[in-house]
Amino acid sequence: MAGSSAPRSDTDLVERLRELQPLIRSYAARADQQGRVTGEVVEALTGVGIHRMNIPRRYGGYQTSLRTQVDALSEVSAACGSAGYMALIQAGGAFIAALFPDEAQDEIFTSPDVRVGGTLIPSSKAVPVDGGYVVSGQSPFATGCQDADWHLLTALADTGEAQPETLWLAIPMTDLKVLDDWNVSGLAGSGSNTVVAESVHVPAHRVLPVGPLLAGAFPSRSNSTDPFYRMPLLLMFCAWTAANALGLARAALTEFSERIHQRGITYTFYERQHDAPVTHLQFAEAAMKVSSAELLAADLVELIESKAAGSEPYTTEERARVRAQCGYLARLCKEAGDLIGSASGASSLHREVPIQRIVRDLNALNLHSFVNPTTNLELYGRVLSGLDAHTPFL
Repeated sequence: MAGSSAPRSDTDLVERLRELQPLIRSYAARADQQGRVTGEVVEALTGVGIHRMNIPRRYGGYQTSLRTQVDALSEVSAACGSAGYMALIQAGGAFIAALFPDEAQDEIFTSPDVRVGGTLIPSSKAVPVDGGYVVSGQSPFATGCQDADWHLLTALADTGEAQPETLWLAIPMTDLKVLDDWNVSGLAGSGSNTVVAESVHVPAHRVLPVGPLLAGAFPSRSNSTDPFYRMPLLLMFCAWTAANALGLARAALTEFSERIHQRGITYTFYERQHDAPVTHLQFAEAAMKVSSAELLAADLVELIESKAAGSEPYTTEERARVRAQCGYLARLCKEAGDLIGSASGASSLHREVPIQRIVRDLNALNLHSFVNPTTNLELYGRVLSGLDAHTPFL
């Protein structure tokens, strides 16, 4: 179980993370090679309180504003995309856990620094039994599972209806096995291994039906009227992943700004890359793409927070727009990274050069099924055209 020595306020959380960047960056290559965030970084992130952002205040959490969460996760992602991605998934896990019945929260939030992971791929089966369910199956892409305390496993329950019910089940990581199957080219250090449940009994109070949750209903009595937890989970995920894209793209700009003063352009008369007009065009275009992505991120965060504070429900068009903005800004960040990567020369392919890792991480993020720009544009276009979005995940 994680410790409880983190600061008691999120007032300067972003600054604490900014100060932590050199340490995170120093372990980024190792995380990429070993397939998981290093223990030193996991403990450092815990120590500054990043896991407290979505934990209820009654358990010592912060309930940090979404804008601050995006800024905080961007700082981590700028130092290491994999560490930032793990942090955002665990931020989401804590938010989901706060929607479970209060009895389950009492079990999960025994420390405000608890690390909660999870997935939304219902590849396991839950069999109803007296007092709960018995769960068996595999849960792939379980980011940060080797350093998590709890896992929110998604499973299909056969309730006798035509359509099985999708459930989130809160399971201690000590009840699960982790497969050594995470060997990928992007966000490689995120430790998104597959976890396995073998006939694990889960009591009923540690079960959260996904369908009602997506419709805005969840069983927590303590948090049901709190505007913070009325923000739609899937829209929050758009904001969290936007932070990962922005942090990576900003890091690419920073790396490029240093690199162009240290190298020339091979087979030309340019002894310093920063003297070449083509560099000016490349740098400016990449910077404008990142600036545009930042504006989209700010807009979607403002919408999510402002609607949560009021009484008006989120419309289908607003929800679809946020998903489209999330995908589009991720694409802009990827395009900026690709520009910088292609302008950085063959020497940037060396694994110790951060740019190649940033390009791979941005590509991986854009492949995420919930972030994918093309899919998100299509569903927004359907809504704009007066059609059903063709997905319940809004």
